[in-house]
Amino acid sequence: MTDAKPIISIRNVTKRFGSVVAVDNVSIDIRPGEFFALLGPSGCGKTTLLRMLAGFETTSEGEIEIDGQPMFGVSPNKRPVNMVFQSYAVFPHMTVFDNVAYGLKVTGVPKNEITGQVNEALSLVHLEDYGRRKPDQLSGGQRQRVALARALVKKPKVLLLDEPLSALDAKLREAMRLELVRLQHSVGITFIIVTHDQDEALSMADRAAVMDRGVVRQIAPPGELYEHPNGRFVADFIGKVNMLEAKVAGQSGGELVVEVNGMGRIVVPHDGAAAGDIGIAVRPEKTILSADKPGGDVVALKGKVCDVAYYGNESHILLDTDTGVQFTSTVQNDARRVESSVVIGDNLWISWAPGNTLVLAE
Repeated sequence: MTDAKPIISIRNVTKRFGSVVAVDNVSIDIRPGEFFALLGPSGCGKTTLLRMLAGFETTSEGEIEIDGQPMFGVSPNKRPVNMVFQSYAVFPHMTVFDNVAYGLKVTGVPKNEITGQVNEALSLVHLEDYGRRKPDQLSGGQRQRVALARALVKKPKVLLLDEPLSALDAKLREAMRLELVRLQHSVGITFIIVTHDQDEALSMADRAAVMDRGVVRQIAPPGELYEHPNGRFVADFIGKVNMLEAKVAGQSGGELVVEVNGMGRIVVPHDGAAAGDIGIAVRPEKTILSADKPGGDVVALKGKVCDVAYYGNESHILLDTDTGVQFTSTVQNDARRVESSVVIGDNLWISWAPGNTLVLAE
């Protein structure tokens, strides 16, 4: 798949609304059959970029190609894409069958072909027995499936999904993530999802572009974004992270010596270039708490527990550390007990292996 010609090529695309730059010189290639996520906080430009792919917004600068064809001046209904909106936008007065058939009817598909194509689309989303129902007789997850079937029935080259899970409750959202991945594998077409939810992107996408104020900060598979973020923004946005400001004191042989307030000098592995002021960070689940100072080759600092947040399967222990920065450590609740083994006021050491240190030059 890596050598395939891109199904979507976005080249130096900028979108301005008056003096506001919503999308700033973005270039992305998206592969055929890829599940791709546009990820970032509200206002970062991800939905504007999706709407330009759909043809609902025009580019101020740059070019978009879909399946090798330039999209400049091509109207939304002429593009080989279909879009599932955040609100689903199903027609309340129509049955499920008629909702899914609508796009086929308006494009002149013969009546004798419509029934088979609609039934095939409903089967894909496990709604083959719901054709006669109205949307108000369906759950939120089922209405979303109707919207998906309506988008897929026209067999687009690319399916665009604008925050499709945001209206669902947490448990249904998790189930629908798995369902969307199954569906994408089943139909084999390119899915592009816009989301602000890191868990959604990490659990569903083959690759994700992390956006910040109109700019793409990093494009990578989920594991690389999490374990090897290229800067402070990506590290902080993808998952939880403990971050410290540091100053480079030396570098040689794949090791970086940094000076950290409250910790002195520490040595961490790092092959890339680094100089001056940088950030160092560690994920909470990669830290260990102990009452005694840990021995061996670890990075360690002292702290006082200021909060304990219980999440059932795990607890987040918040500590005021000697660096002046609060740290979070994730503790798995692998024993069946009601009370935490850590309480507010405890003085503890928090440590981690040097190899788990993120070095953030940006």
